[in-house]
Amino acid sequence: MVSYNVASKPGHPNQNDYLTNIEVLDYELEQHFQPCFVVQPALTRSLVSFQANKVRPVYRWYKYKEAFSASLVEYLFRSYDVEGGRVLDPFAGSGTALFAASELGIDSEGIELLPIGQQIIATKKLIDSGISLADLKNLKHWASSPVWEQSQDAIPLPELRITKGAYPENTKQSIEKYLAAVQKENETVRSVLFFALLCILESTSYTRKDGQYLRWDYRSGRKQGKKIFDKGEISSFKHAISDKLSEIIGDIAPTEKQTELFTTDCPQGSIELHNGSCLEIMPTLPSNMYDAIITSPPYCNRYDYTRTYALELALLGINEGAIVDLRQAMLSCTVENRAKDLLAINPAWRNAISVADEQRLLQLTLSYLEKQRDAGLLNNNGIPRMVRGYFYEMACIISECARVMKSGASLFMVNDNVRYAGASVSVDTILSDFAEHLGFTVEKILVLPNGKGNSSQQMGEHGREALRKCVYVWKKI
Repeated sequence: MVSYNVASKPGHPNQNDYLTNIEVLDYELEQHFQPCFVVQPALTRSLVSFQANKVRPVYRWYKYKEAFSASLVEYLFRSYDVEGGRVLDPFAGSGTALFAASELGIDSEGIELLPIGQQIIATKKLIDSGISLADLKNLKHWASSPVWEQSQDAIPLPELRITKGAYPENTKQSIEKYLAAVQKENETVRSVLFFALLCILESTSYTRKDGQYLRWDYRSGRKQGKKIFDKGEISSFKHAISDKLSEIIGDIAPTEKQTELFTTDCPQGSIELHNGSCLEIMPTLPSNMYDAIITSPPYCNRYDYTRTYALELALLGINEGAIVDLRQAMLSCTVENRAKDLLAINPAWRNAISVADEQRLLQLTLSYLEKQRDAGLLNNNGIPRMVRGYFYEMACIISECARVMKSGASLFMVNDNVRYAGASVSVDTILSDFAEHLGFTVEKILVLPNGKGNSSQQMGEHGREALRKCVYVWKKI
């Protein structure tokens, strides 16, 4: 048992003593899992991020920055003999795991809260089910000719407070005409045209997705911090939408040797999506159902997806109140998340909460962050609440994963470690410790050869010491 020798004045924690004790417990836990750690050269940052999808047909259409690649799914399934049955992704995002599994002939099921992810998956499923040659011809016409410019009508562009003024005025007018012209097409063509618009919003705007928020180009007229941000060339609407439609058409059009769209030698697996929070939906799923789970939950890094995807959410008609609701329903990964009453959601999570209560490294880290907050030493007072919520909610999700998986099934999870106020938070070992108490054995913790750099908020004070970025491989007992 480690002795917590933390002597300090009221309201002024002795930071060095706390950090030393955190490091001791961190080392103990790392030693416990040392046989499981494997530096895996094949796991490049490109493979465990969206980067490898940029050259993959279909997966490249929408740049969902938080996604892992289809190649990662294929690599893990091949390495750990996932060959059939049904797999689950509780944080489906843009559906990479679902579609990659389906291509391998495996049935897949996902859960996704954000409407942008839901829309991407729904449109890809629609396209996957088949587009007639007549509809394809119509889409080619849209790609080669600015149909919308002839429209006498316009549909006002939906906006949120944080998206006002996001586009050059001529781009905004083109989008509004495009939205009106799209309404004259049949459901299939309309869905693809609307999806293509979602894909180009960022490139035609003054904004760039940048971690915790939208970064605004100086040409927008918005003041954002002391540094001037220049995102470079802002795509014209006409060229951006034409290029995106051409890309989609190029990926789905039959080749000279094909007689129909989407011919394949391998029967595809089914894809089913549950729209909503996995905390609400997972307790409704049947037990002992899934042959594997592959996922990447939001990281404990303060990223607020309702802000980074604000342009898309606005276009999808999500209003200010719904944005707040989405933010609170998300896994606690942003400082604005309020504490959730987990036992009210599912009384069966009492054991999972007890496991989190008894995790010594987690509890000492939380105590340290709370004392740093009370002493006014954190750059945001919501950090301790966010970190606490993240781990307690993840304990409940891990418990649900164990319940719904078949015995012997593998769970794969991509996640990053983080650091706050100088304290390294070893997400990989803490969650793996949860897993050992909630029905899993930890087979491997696959470590990327190159770690993740420190957060920008802490580089000045705590340097750029690399943090582990891993893929966890757990097996249901």
